[in-house]
Amino acid sequence: MERNTQFIGQSTAFLDSVERASRAAPMGRPVLVIGERGTGKELIAERLHQLSRRWAEPLVTLNCAAMPETLIEAELFGHEQGAFTGATKARAGRFEEADKGTLFLDELATLSSGAQERLLRAVEYGEVTRIGSSRPIRVDVRIVAATNEDLPRMADEGRFRPDLLDRLSFEVITLPPLRVREGDIRVLTEYFGRRMATEVGWDDWPGFSPAAMQALEEYQWPGNVRELRNVVERAVYRWDLWDEPIGHVVFDPFDSPWKPAAMPRAPEPGGSPPPAAAAPAAPTTAYDQVTDLRSAVDAHERAILEQALARNRFNQRQTAKALNLSYDQLRHAMKKHGLSERT
Repeated sequence: MERNTQFIGQSTAFLDSVERASRAAPMGRPVLVIGERGTGKELIAERLHQLSRRWAEPLVTLNCAAMPETLIEAELFGHEQGAFTGATKARAGRFEEADKGTLFLDELATLSSGAQERLLRAVEYGEVTRIGSSRPIRVDVRIVAATNEDLPRMADEGRFRPDLLDRLSFEVITLPPLRVREGDIRVLTEYFGRRMATEVGWDDWPGFSPAAMQALEEYQWPGNVRELRNVVERAVYRWDLWDEPIGHVVFDPFDSPWKPAAMPRAPEPGGSPPPAAAAPAAPTTAYDQVTDLRSAVDAHERAILEQALARNRFNQRQTAKALNLSYDQLRHAMKKHGLSERT
């Protein structure tokens, strides 16, 4: 988990969540942190630990989704030598490592039913038993767990233990997605942008153009703050005109005219082969519908400029060379078509 406890934001929904975490921190009871990916669940877990009476003790993290189901229980509770194939020596689990401190269980909903049962006993009785041992070990651990799943619905469907959910939900902190945090996109963009500009050695921070900022504020951000950080930092390091506002952002770094095409699936045994893909239709121009020659020519010229800029990663000098223009001629054409603020 990144050791970065700085919270950036000013929206009421965001500040309410941070305040709730601050109030719950000294209580020492289990806390569930709910939120979409990239909303900062790890930061809330660290805040709960740092503001608690356990701040000087270990904060131990386990991503439950990253561990195979066959190893998750050994990772949580430890094992004795010879308990299973490959257990060449005894090993303490995360509960023992977190004794007197906090155990942060990320992606809690992915725990197997067996691990849920053992976790329930650890929470109820403060005891864990290593795999291959019959001797329980006393531990004093505060549980903070996080997920992006609907745990009550999973409990209703029999996919999560209701009694474990009851034990872990003394307090539930639900983090708002970035798209509803009014005003925070601009604040976060400024913060990440300035930091990246310093990292790449810019003398000043030009900010983003109005068009680029509008695009950032209208985007839905399925990856939330983590995605915003990537988009902003990528826009800064790709921008060549350091003294001009950044006018282009790329939301999908995988979008490319050379993106690999999906391989056709092999036909099922005994099934018919997949239909051949239709050849792409040749582009057509409805010349007979042109009623304003100048507007039609301008639209065509603008489309050529936009495609050339995208093809050259919005490097204006390379674009000018590709179109056999001087740099000044390209800048004039971009200004004519209102592309200066967008690229």
